[in-house]
Amino acid sequence: MRKELEQLDRSSHSSVEPITRDRPLLPEESAAELEAVFKMLGNRTRLRMIYALARAGEMCVTELAEALDMKPQAVSNQLQRLTDRGILASKRTGINIYYRVVDRSVVSLLDRGIYLKEV
Repeated sequence: MRKELEQLDRSSHSSVEPITRDRPLLPEESAAELEAVFKMLGNRTRLRMIYALARAGEMCVTELAEALDMKPQAVSNQLQRLTDRGILASKRTGINIYYRVVDRSVVSLLDRGIYLKEV
C-alpha cells in the first residue's frame, strides 16, 4: 500500500503550492468555501469511493457498488455530490456511466491523510 501511495504522491503533488508567509491571511469567504470542501470529504463513504476510483482509474456505478459492498442507488447519490463539486467527472458508455477522479489535489489530500494515519 505504501508503494501505491508513493506513486500517487509523485503524480499528484507537483502542482500543489505550499502555504508560505508570503500569502495573505485566508479571507472569511475563502475559509467558508474550504470548510465546504472538507465537509464534502469528511464522509467515509465518499473517501472510500475516491480511493477506489483513484486506484482503478474509472469505474461504473455497479462496479463501485460491488467493490464497496453498497447498493447502486446509494453509490449513485454520493457520486453525484462529488461530481457536482468538481471532484469527479463522468462519461456514458452504452447503459453505464463511468466515473473518474479529475481533481488530483483531492487524491493528494487523501494520500496525505492516509500517510498521517499510518505514522
